[in-house]
Amino acid sequence: MASRVGRYTIRLDGCAAVRGYAGYAGKKEGEGPLSDAFDYIAEDNTFGEKTWEKSESRMQKDTLNRALAKSGVTPSTVDMIFAGDLLNQCIGSCFGLREFGIPFVGLFGACSTMAESLALASLFVENKSANVTAALTSSHFCSAERQFRYPLEYGGQRTPNSQWTVTGCGAAVLAADGDGPFVKEVTFGKIIDMGIKDANNMGAAMAPAAAETIKAYFDDTRARAEDFDIILTGDLGFVGHSLLCELLEREGLKLPNLADCGMIIYDREAQDVHAGGSGCGCSALVLCSHIFNNMRAKKINEILFVGTGALMSPTSVQQGESIPSVAHLVHISSKK
Repeated sequence: MASRVGRYTIRLDGCAAVRGYAGYAGKKEGEGPLSDAFDYIAEDNTFGEKTWEKSESRMQKDTLNRALAKSGVTPSTVDMIFAGDLLNQCIGSCFGLREFGIPFVGLFGACSTMAESLALASLFVENKSANVTAALTSSHFCSAERQFRYPLEYGGQRTPNSQWTVTGCGAAVLAADGDGPFVKEVTFGKIIDMGIKDANNMGAAMAPAAAETIKAYFDDTRARAEDFDIILTGDLGFVGHSLLCELLEREGLKLPNLADCGMIIYDREAQDVHAGGSGCGCSALVLCSHIFNNMRAKKINEILFVGTGALMSPTSVQQGESIPSVAHLVHISSKK
């Protein structure tokens, strides 16, 4: 059963197992350095649909189907789906998953949603509230641009500290038994708002939340940085990552193994992504392909996966609100 460790961390004594996983990528993501890890790379970002929003829903549907097939389970054996995206009312998930006939828990944690969904899906398995669960998250560059910024046809200039919303989806199927990787601990973060209002500078808005959650985990568990192969945030990009390192050093935490999904999903020199990748699908795609592949191969054994999300909406930005952020942490191991 799960047990509380310190103030914010929950330890999963049974270690819920990732039975299977899948990562679907858009065309631009398939041109990046992680392409060999993806289950599917789209030839174009429509995924055969007529609108960008339908394209994102189709991506979620196809990714979950692939993860289920790789897990050796059918939709009828899945007890709950935990899923979310960036669109209003999570329509990417709602419309993409409506045909499965599985109880649905819709989540919004912005770019922290994959960590949030994975943590909750694992806890339901750990506490025997479910036998099999699925966690998935997506984003689509075109649907997100239309909602949060401008239609693509507008051709607006991107600022140097802006990040490129990943077209991608990651899905993981969890159960009490399986080959792993295994979820060992989760730390749910607090909402942190440092007053940043620049919607083009997501990294700076989210870095303080990441620092808060990482510090909380190390305070709770007394773990050491060297206990982990990677401490992987998602997705601060180059600007937010630099700020996070500075904030953690102020707290006496030097993490030489700190990395970020938004920094590794693209080739910054060859691809015009400015400060790196972002979006719900960024960390989901990196985790459910590149990271899990390496954990299955025992090339990576222990990671802290820290999903970071900017909890804004188009309405809040238009009203001049600051950007509150949150970060959720999941300790994942290749060993049970």
